[in-house]
Amino acid sequence: MEVKRVFDLLDNYVEKYPNQKVALAGKKNGEWVKYSIQDYIEYANTLSYALIELGIEKGDKVAMILTNRPEWNMLDMAISQIGAITVPVYPTISEEDYRFILADCDAKLVIIDGLSVMNKVTNILPDAPNVKLVYTMVDREKYPYFAQMLQLGKDHPHAEELSARKASVDEMECATIIYTSGTTGTPKGVMLSHHNLMNQFKNFHYTISDTSNKAFSFLPVCHAYERALIYCYQYRGMSIYYAESLATIANDMRDIHPTMMCAVPRVLERFYDAIYQSGKKQKGVAKAIFFWALHLGERYKIEASSRHWFYDLKLRIADKLVYSKIRANIGAENFDIIVSGAAAISQKIAGFFSAIKMPVFEGYGLTETSPVLAVSNRSPHGREVGYVGQPLPGVEVKIADNGEIICRGHNVMMGYYKQPELTKEVIDEDGWFHTGDMGEFNQFNQLKITGRIKSLFKTSGGKYINPDVIEAKFSSSKLIEQVLVVGENQKFAGALIIPSFADLKSWCAEEKIPYTTNEEMIKNPDVLKRFAKEVNELNKGLGETEKIKKHVLLADEWSIANGLLTPTLKAKRKVIANKYKDVIDKMFA
Repeated sequence: MEVKRVFDLLDNYVEKYPNQKVALAGKKNGEWVKYSIQDYIEYANTLSYALIELGIEKGDKVAMILTNRPEWNMLDMAISQIGAITVPVYPTISEEDYRFILADCDAKLVIIDGLSVMNKVTNILPDAPNVKLVYTMVDREKYPYFAQMLQLGKDHPHAEELSARKASVDEMECATIIYTSGTTGTPKGVMLSHHNLMNQFKNFHYTISDTSNKAFSFLPVCHAYERALIYCYQYRGMSIYYAESLATIANDMRDIHPTMMCAVPRVLERFYDAIYQSGKKQKGVAKAIFFWALHLGERYKIEASSRHWFYDLKLRIADKLVYSKIRANIGAENFDIIVSGAAAISQKIAGFFSAIKMPVFEGYGLTETSPVLAVSNRSPHGREVGYVGQPLPGVEVKIADNGEIICRGHNVMMGYYKQPELTKEVIDEDGWFHTGDMGEFNQFNQLKITGRIKSLFKTSGGKYINPDVIEAKFSSSKLIEQVLVVGENQKFAGALIIPSFADLKSWCAEEKIPYTTNEEMIKNPDVLKRFAKEVNELNKGLGETEKIKKHVLLADEWSIANGLLTPTLKAKRKVIANKYKDVIDKMFA
């Protein structure tokens, strides 16, 4: 059958993979709870019956503020097959964002998870009069809850109504509204049709191998990138296992032995750091062999033609002695692919994971592009570190005269909800969506992201600085957790740096420097000297105007909770610059 609408994935699954024992799985009370495709469909239909009974009509919006779990998929399918619209919302945003989003999207029903989220939503309900119903995932003695919704569906089966609703849904109709705030401004509701969503994964053929059958998910499903892959997994009949939490990723992987996952560079850097620290605990010859293998992997070149036969020989030895043990330790013996997005990944990290047979494939896109524009693939010259792959089939991508990446095709959103003028600002008369990102193509039609147009700033000497490039390089340092490059209208570029305090503690222990508090350590002369050395090393290879001439260490944390990061962990430049205005002014005084 042809998959045109989100819920067509279920019929496609049954038709092509009827014997798949595990379609979805999640942990409850430390134990894996698994659902077959038949279970999945039964839950989705029962929930659809409940939604119909609750009065949810075609075109109504249902907001889901949930962590990753199988019920997320069940509800998403239940909403879509009655012709309603799913509005996924991050469970980590501020009360003010909830107030705006729930009022703006006209949500009729809100389904929430977690006490903190419940309290925030309760506080803003007076400002969202359109919200008629609130359900929680467990009984919190305040609102009706998920088990009751299921029972409602069982007690009132609307099979004929559901069939009629499904038949009435057209692929060009809106399936979801995803709110994205970016690094500035009020959240914008991106409207994506069934057609937008279902044309994404059909073009991932040369990225995921046919042998990959078990996906591990820990990035928020409410994010467009993870959601696209979740749909892709279902289209391919793969089992989807959701991590219990970010803190249990390693243990969960050891439990399930996945073949693929989606990640962001920072997660992979943390994986690498944990592997590095495990090597430091070894002794003698074993330690020497471990770090020989580690550094060998960091120099890995993706194209076989770029590697010398002697290097490949050493790689096979390293795999036998070290890499195979690393894979076994994290349950990745049969690993096929890591799809990395959201930010640039360093050569060292991408090379290392590819060397140990956990190959990293980069992708790129925006929520407004459903979201994938380009992704690495397995064809000749289809993957290279620093490039996000080739444009998907059916998607036109080109570089405008000002260096901006623009695109058009089946992936471009329907528009911003209730904001036609804002839609016209980003989609021109010829249908080209303007991404706001800068890029370039190489001779193999691979796309490279070179920065954000709005991030560029000019020094007082008239030289343009691209902070994204500098920050990506500085973020590769184990000693640096977060960095923001500043210097607009100044004589040089400077940086606000938040150390990786766990790594700083390890370094202090090695150097026998007593560690007190984070606040005191960033003023310690030895620490300041160490970071000055690190900045000098990182400056190598940068142009003279790009080099960080001054920097300041901070003992703070930039997070979603304190409003300094977006839900996708991007720095809100203007907000951070305003918060540290006095520090920045002093830096350039």
